Amino acid sequence: MSKCFMFIFVSILAAMTCAQTPDLLRQSPAPGRPPIAPRKTSPPADPNKFAIIINGASGEAAYGRQFALWTSDLSAALTDRFGFARDRIRILTEKPADETAARATAEEVKRTFASLKSELNANNAVFVFLIGHGSWDGKEAKFNLVGPDLSATEYANLISLLPTNRIVIFNMASASGEFIKSLSAKGRIVITATRSGQEVNATRFTEFFVAALGATDADADQDGHISVLEAFAYANRMTAEFYARAGRLATEHALLEDNGDGIGHDRGEGGDGLLARVTYLDSLNVEQAAANATTAKLMRERTRLEGEIEQLIGRKLVFSETEYEAALEKLFIELAKVNRAIKQSGS
Repeated sequence: MSKCFMFIFVSILAAMTCAQTPDLLRQSPAPGRPPIAPRKTSPPADPNKFAIIINGASGEAAYGRQFALWTSDLSAALTDRFGFARDRIRILTEKPADETAARATAEEVKRTFASLKSELNANNAVFVFLIGHGSWDGKEAKFNLVGPDLSATEYANLISLLPTNRIVIFNMASASGEFIKSLSAKGRIVITATRSGQEVNATRFTEFFVAALGATDADADQDGHISVLEAFAYANRMTAEFYARAGRLATEHALLEDNGDGIGHDRGEGGDGLLARVTYLDSLNVEQAAANATTAKLMRERTRLEGEIEQLIGRKLVFSETEYEAALEKLFIELAKVNRAIKQSGS
């Protein structure tokens, strides 16, 4: 696999305990965090992008405050920096402050996905963010909600009913690594804060992921746009550095899975990272594309390449591993070039 798809981060082997540690979240952010880029004028809202943010049961007041802050900061970043329309963002929280949010219960989660199903079409993109605690009993992983929890399998069933393949899932809770097996699918990106269900301590990944959305150095290729892979790599690196600076054994190790094989990696390797590299949190909206013939042509080319990638992934078993990865890499390089041209035309 070409080195251009590899992102290096600090890997710290951890000794893990089963008790959560509230003092971890009460610490002030680690010093030396890269500067946040000045906020630009809010981009035009793109009606084709949807987001679901679920802020689950906190268990303790300190966690509740932290989760609420991360949820608020994430929602603001999506609307102010990345062109998400406010009416396209669904927020479920432990304690809704007003009518713009619903309570994070299993029934409300099911109702939210059912409602979204009726609004989506094949061209839409959906981003799902889970912020909170998770659990794993050795057989089944769950995300903690107010009242009964939902399992990874139940989330997979809800997501599979959405009429679009453009789905990115960020489970940033403890024990989230087990969700990869259930949520993995062709054309889907899954990111988890931990590498297994045994990493049950409260996570810090969310803090650094939200920071990535405004950090000047999160845009690794300096094209003016942050890809899902860039945000993941930044948050992963900053999380590892946090534990190293604090002199703690890391109790979370994030994973990314985007080639549908159900096996996540901590960087762009093993076939993972290619789709995330060319998937952006910001995008050109329909009006901008229609106003520019060159851009419209590029977007048709992007659709063609995405179709070829989907077909190749579906025929993976007929190739040797080397042939498959070489063909997939070639298509993704072409797609990356087209995506960059589209981004530049809309800058």
